[in-house]
Amino acid sequence: MSTKLTGIAASAGIAIAKAFRYEEPDLTVEKKTDVDADSEIKDFDAALVKSRAELEVIKEKTLNDMGEEHAEIFSAHLLVLSDPEFVDAIRQKVQDDKVNASFALDELANQFITMFESMDNEYMKERAADIRDVSKRVLAHLLGKPIVSLAELNEEVIIVGEDLTPSDTAQLNKEFVKGFATNIGGRTSHSAIMARSLEIPAVVGTKSVTKDTDQHATVIIDGISGTVIIDPSEEELNEYKQKHAEYEEQKKEWAKLKNEPSVSKDGSHVELAANIGTPDDLEGVHGNGAEGVGLYRTEFLYMGRESLPSEEEQFKAYKKVVESLNGGPVVIRTLDIGGDKELSYLDLPDEMNPFLGFRAIRLCLEMDDMFRTQLRALLRASAFGNLKIMFPMIATLEEFRQAKAILEEEKQKLQSEGTEVSTELEVGIMVEIPSTAVMAPQFAKEVDFFSIGTNDLIQYTMAADRMNERVSYLYQPYNPAILNLVKMVIDASHKEGKWTGMCGEMAGDEIAIPLLFGLGLDEFSMSATSVLPARSQLLKLDKKDAQAVAEKALTLNTSDEVKTLVENKFL
Repeated sequence: MSTKLTGIAASAGIAIAKAFRYEEPDLTVEKKTDVDADSEIKDFDAALVKSRAELEVIKEKTLNDMGEEHAEIFSAHLLVLSDPEFVDAIRQKVQDDKVNASFALDELANQFITMFESMDNEYMKERAADIRDVSKRVLAHLLGKPIVSLAELNEEVIIVGEDLTPSDTAQLNKEFVKGFATNIGGRTSHSAIMARSLEIPAVVGTKSVTKDTDQHATVIIDGISGTVIIDPSEEELNEYKQKHAEYEEQKKEWAKLKNEPSVSKDGSHVELAANIGTPDDLEGVHGNGAEGVGLYRTEFLYMGRESLPSEEEQFKAYKKVVESLNGGPVVIRTLDIGGDKELSYLDLPDEMNPFLGFRAIRLCLEMDDMFRTQLRALLRASAFGNLKIMFPMIATLEEFRQAKAILEEEKQKLQSEGTEVSTELEVGIMVEIPSTAVMAPQFAKEVDFFSIGTNDLIQYTMAADRMNERVSYLYQPYNPAILNLVKMVIDASHKEGKWTGMCGEMAGDEIAIPLLFGLGLDEFSMSATSVLPARSQLLKLDKKDAQAVAEKALTLNTSDEVKTLVENKFL
């Protein structure tokens, strides 16, 4: 009899294969005293060298297979191995307490992990995951335990495990790894994001898949619905083979739309753009037929390194993206650090509520030199294509005016130096804060465009941390409160002859797309792999029908009512 589990649909697709139970080696540590400290430190240093060499190989493979943004995870891991606060503390403990290196490593790593996990900051919690991943690798070498290499799998499998670390996921060969299912994790975990980049179906957060799955058992992964079926019946196997075939055919149909315009059934055009983190993501932009880049997250240029990127380094990255689009629009967001993203080399204060604290434009306006360097690089790159500059986390008109004044100063300096700058440069803002949405009519008189960042707009409007599982039920993109704020922004921009885009997850959501189309959204920016499904969906929509449904949705009482309305009409 089959077992059916429900988890979180982390990466779309259907996979059927034998289970490969991925279990970590037993890294239980025994405390030894009166050891030869010099010998233990020598063994520890040798384990560090081995671990560093392995991570360099994994980083290089990740860079080649998945791009710079994902490779930066392993830059962070390598930094842990060279962090004197961590590494020297272990050597010192061995020397002072005369204990074995494996015990010192295990104890100190757990102290760091506990400390970071207790912080109310998603970025620091991710650092805990980095330390856990790295310390396990070093510990395995110290204990002489083999590290299972997922890169060496040579038959078709579905990996089943407690969780997959970034270094696990980076080694996956999609020729053999058809999918994976884990006990823990969420849609925004490293492994889920990397699975989507590799286009490997994945279901995470099942709670018990390792307990319920025997080695080599047949497993079905449905990364669309978030279902895992273990030991399926013949009937279930046939059903999912059919679903897999249908999904693959659907992907072929979507691929035919790669070079087609984004138009509705009645001929209304919108722009479908992609969100990127680095120039390496351009392959996905072009491969999925995106018409532009609606959000270039520049913070990845600043992360995984020990100092600020230079003006020249930034200029080359921005220029590469802008030229690659051949005149297509590229919206580049200025540095959005803070909240869940921090830079080790900036001495930023610890904050009780970092998402509501010193971050994004607030940080840039205070760290004037850093901001000006980025603006100069952006202005120089604007001469090479259709670049648009966007300021994040704008809460007041004063902030926007101050940021734009600095931009104008740097523009005049460059022009006086004889440097070419675009004369048609558009400057806009992200709408992430409810106050900005409410003040949209005033902002619309001064900005060139809006881009609605729904990930933050939803959590700020609903007063619910989107990373907190206990209040995740309040993360409601279809809530009429959110839809009314979106309408206010779109209407305000259109009244002033400006345009509004959206770069949050909501822009690629099949429930939200008809609503946003009906509300008059001009540009939808999403993960590159969502562009073709969105274009396909748009082809089936009629503008008048979408407008009627959107107007009705604004008057409803709950998110569920809105969802039901859209499903009954369009899905």
